[in-house]
Amino acid sequence: MLSRALLLAGRLASAATSQPSVSTASRTVQPLNSLLQKCSFATNSTDIFNVHKDTPENNASITFDFTEANYKIVNDIVARYPPNYKASAIIPVLDVAQQQNGGWLSLAAMNRVAQLLDMAPIRVYEVATFYTMFNRTKIGKYHVLICGTTPCRLQGAQGIEEAVTRHLGIHIGQTTPDGIFTLGEMECMGACVNAPMVAIADYTKGVEGFEYTYYEDLTPSDIVSILDTIKKGGKPKPGSQHRSKAEPAGAVVGDKWVPKEGTLTLTGPPRQPYCRDLNA
Repeated sequence: MLSRALLLAGRLASAATSQPSVSTASRTVQPLNSLLQKCSFATNSTDIFNVHKDTPENNASITFDFTEANYKIVNDIVARYPPNYKASAIIPVLDVAQQQNGGWLSLAAMNRVAQLLDMAPIRVYEVATFYTMFNRTKIGKYHVLICGTTPCRLQGAQGIEEAVTRHLGIHIGQTTPDGIFTLGEMECMGACVNAPMVAIADYTKGVEGFEYTYYEDLTPSDIVSILDTIKKGGKPKPGSQHRSKAEPAGAVVGDKWVPKEGTLTLTGPPRQPYCRDLNA
């Protein structure tokens, strides 16, 4: 996220210095406005400005409420905490609201959560703008999240991102014209041993059918095939695409999975844990 913020700042500075015969204030504001129009930030992970802007589908006049089935889930969550600590339920309750709302938190959804938990709305906004798991603008039916942390980056995440952007015709933070996919970037998702990996959140079936699936050991052609399968209504193989769990050892090289010779991960018998001589 920081790297993208710095990249954005560099673009703004470059654009500002290229404006001839304009005041300093104008040189700063104009590139920012044009950049915001060009890049429709769709995920909190790339919405580095954290600013709400009214739209026809997201403004204070729109109402939101949980379904009867989801109220049961919300009430069960709230019941886990003492009555004077209802605010502790904010993250899981916001998550239910996001799943019901098709993968994003509208202003109305956040305000309803504030009412349920007896919180000031600003306190809910603070949480929703802090955690990258919450999207505050409308996204596609499937949220494709590429891991961009060091292990995945070293193992080919950049090639995965290039393949996805080329195949879908969008960049990080954007949604395909048909509304099916939104592309985002996540930091470490805990599957480093099977890097590079992508997580895809499925918001097509509401709260009860919500799925968050890992796809690991990916080559560029693997991720393209996975996206095509999802678009056709199929169900791609989850987890590693080339091995069972995390063995045998191997790595993605270019667009191929290259296993280590043999079928064993270890090169020899494992050592026993060290323990000092207790009799010494």
